[in-house]
Amino acid sequence: MSEHTERQSESSLNNTTGLWVGWIGLILGIIGFFWQPIFLGIAAIILGIIGLFSPQKALNGIALAIGVIVLIYGIAIL
Repeated sequence: MSEHTERQSESSLNNTTGLWVGWIGLILGIIGFFWQPIFLGIAAIILGIIGLFSPQKALNGIALAIGVIVLIYGIAIL
């Protein structure tokens, strides 16, 4: 039983970590539309990729997509 409890707590940690990484990536991507789009776009992409290894795949996929859009936007306005 203790093995099941350990896996459950490990899973919730990964779930919570994935949630935080996804939200931070999403916020960085949104801020990137207004300030430092290249740097914040890259940061959102990196956080989105890291977050894809957690159970929160949808949120981190959105953060990744917004990071790519912001990076393209930042390159286009150069």
